[in-house]
Amino acid sequence: MLDKLINWVKYTFFNRTRRLREQAFEIQHHNVVIEGQSYFIAQATNTDIPEILAVERAVYDGQTPWDRMAFANELRRKLDRLYLVIRHNDQLLGFIGASFDDRSKQAHITNVAIIPEYQNRGIGSYLIEAIIKKAQFIEYKTLTLEVRKSNITAQALYLKLGFEKTGIKKRYYFGDHEDAIDMTLDLSKWRGGYRGSK
Repeated sequence: MLDKLINWVKYTFFNRTRRLREQAFEIQHHNVVIEGQSYFIAQATNTDIPEILAVERAVYDGQTPWDRMAFANELRRKLDRLYLVIRHNDQLLGFIGASFDDRSKQAHITNVAIIPEYQNRGIGSYLIEAIIKKAQFIEYKTLTLEVRKSNITAQALYLKLGFEKTGIKKRYYFGDHEDAIDMTLDLSKWRGGYRGSK
């Protein structure tokens, strides 16, 4: 009898989380205003991959830390991955990706990049907050990410959004083997709201 009750609780709990995640992942393509400028937000598709790789090249000095196959594999995972792209005048300016783990109740930002000429305009903050709100909606506990030890600008943004430094991954990055700083956001405490959007 106890086993049946435990199984029912697990079934009910995980189904509720799955339903919430499915709702959170239903992205309607729409326009947003960030710091007075209009942009178009959509869920990433395979046709966006060439432009996503172009964003990576612009951000990472001609390199693409993730290749076409890596992005294609991520976009195939409809149940536990969410990738968003942002455009202006049909130009892809940036993207964000996140993984979602129902068992640990943890979301993880896998990748975020904005082309240099559109950085410091609130776009990165907007995309990160979009993922934060999705994770909160699903009733997750934490949102995590890694950031290069040398990327002080990104660290400052994440700290401003409420992330805390929680550890270091030694020689984490492929190629130059730079250390990564682990950062974690306690979603139960996050009460932010990007003031630049409408």
